[in-house]
Amino acid sequence: MADLSVTVDGLKLPNPFVIGSGPPGTNANVIGKAFDENWGAVICKTVSLEADKVINVAPRYARMRAAGTKEVIGWQNIELISDRSFSIWEDEFKQIKDKYPDRVLIASIMEEYNKDAWTEIVERCQACGVDAFELNFSCPHGMPERKMGAAMGQDVELLEEVCKWVSAAAKVPVWAKMTPNITHIVDPARAALRGGCEGIAAINTILCVMGIDLETLRPEPTVEGYTVPGGYSCKAVRPIALRMVMELATMMYGSDGTPGEFPDRSLSAIGGVESGEHAAQFILMGASTVQVCTGVMIHGYKLAGQMCDELSAFMDKHGFESIEDFRGHSLQYFTTHADLVRRQAEAKAAQKAAREGMVTKDTAWEGDKFVEQSAKLVANED
Repeated sequence: MADLSVTVDGLKLPNPFVIGSGPPGTNANVIGKAFDENWGAVICKTVSLEADKVINVAPRYARMRAAGTKEVIGWQNIELISDRSFSIWEDEFKQIKDKYPDRVLIASIMEEYNKDAWTEIVERCQACGVDAFELNFSCPHGMPERKMGAAMGQDVELLEEVCKWVSAAAKVPVWAKMTPNITHIVDPARAALRGGCEGIAAINTILCVMGIDLETLRPEPTVEGYTVPGGYSCKAVRPIALRMVMELATMMYGSDGTPGEFPDRSLSAIGGVESGEHAAQFILMGASTVQVCTGVMIHGYKLAGQMCDELSAFMDKHGFESIEDFRGHSLQYFTTHADLVRRQAEAKAAQKAAREGMVTKDTAWEGDKFVEQSAKLVANED
């Protein structure tokens, strides 16, 4: 039986499945539900010191379905971070840790470019017993004018400085959550790790416009006839997330004999995960944990049990006893296009050499080479 437990940055999780920051971790009630359903860890919805500035609208979601079916493959949100008072969150953090002392609770935090604010929120969350932090440098919409979320995550120098502030104040592990809305995701990740973060989480949602209603001619989701670009998630983003996680893992851990820059740091993967097989792909790319947010909104909290069964079956099939047995295994198979050309040319040359000497017409048989020619025509044997 496969062992799904993982230890990441000193945090012990019963399995690698983590509730990603968002609605599934929006209060103590749903966080408790997640722990009851055996999620490995929970990251709360992003909190800030000044929740009174956060005002959500409705509707704030839009969905894309596969053609001719009800299957949801794309999901857009224009939701902001938590609109609940930070003092309420402090009480609930304590309640959760009192009820689930052995489970991992991670606080997702976001502030403006203000050292005192970042230091204060870290210290106050720590006093409530949270086990780690995830720094939200990646929310693609809402309050960019305040240099929050992706607006900060796209500024490498700003991000590194904030990571240094947080790392100086934090006594527990710190992960930096990366935005995909950038040319090279490894640049801010490298800065975050230089700034002292223990890990990287990626990716957050991709900035998008879900579509236009061809009856009303209004973009969706429509609020009083208007909208804003939002964050795109769900299964359709998984190929993009896999590519970015691969790039981050290659930078951090190296591949094909090339050493990485941060081999002792952790990587938490996010992006369209709804099954154990999806999770296995991210772990093969180097992730230690796999976050799920939209998947929970579609399928519910029981998804954790299903994914654990599917991941365990995958591991049993391949003889993997632990997550570490296959983490990062597939990184070695990425190379350059020039190398693909070289490998294909060598394979064709080898095939040609293997065919040389084979009898293709009866007139080619030779008496003194009859046995040798016969052997070359024998199919591969065990």
